[in-house]
Amino acid sequence: MLIGYARVSTADGRQSLDLQHDALIAAGVAQDQIYSDQASGKKDDRPGLHACLKALREGDVLTVWKLDRLGRSLHHLVKTVTLLTERGIGLRVLTGQGAAIDTTTAAGRLSFGIFAALAEFESELIRERTMAGLTSARARGRKGGRRFALSKAQVRLAQAAMANRETSVTSLSKELGIRPVTLYRYVDSTGQLRDYGKRVLEG
Repeated sequence: MLIGYARVSTADGRQSLDLQHDALIAAGVAQDQIYSDQASGKKDDRPGLHACLKALREGDVLTVWKLDRLGRSLHHLVKTVTLLTERGIGLRVLTGQGAAIDTTTAAGRLSFGIFAALAEFESELIRERTMAGLTSARARGRKGGRRFALSKAQVRLAQAAMANRETSVTSLSKELGIRPVTLYRYVDSTGQLRDYGKRVLEG
């Protein structure tokens, strides 16, 4: 069975799903087998897509107008299609850059394999750039990772203040420019150091 999915980026009427619906129906997808969303492709919360993926069964073919209607990114797309393939479900793209993809055919699987290889290549490039950036930062005396909200002096101040039972946590947090929940990451209610506090003083 052919199952269709359509998406437009806005829900304010400036874009219409009609073009995609018409293309899917022309490709053989029944009107009642088309799922859709009006949301950004970068959003995780796409109920139409979730319902579509849930409805698909082994032997079905997920049909989309363009490749970018399905995935948030190249990596998300590859992951989604790989999971579909493992379930015995095909993918067919009607137009655009991914029009050669039809994972129910050998040629289509080859095309998607190229996309998957590009995704892996992109991931490796990002990892290499990240590692190179960290190495360069360390050479200049900077370390990667989370920046702490409190300095060493502020942690010591928090220790002393919290050891005093009359200290107002709200007032102390305001003085330090942080929220109470953040303060408790550094010291407990008696002024004892917690993980973040220890890491600041050790650093």
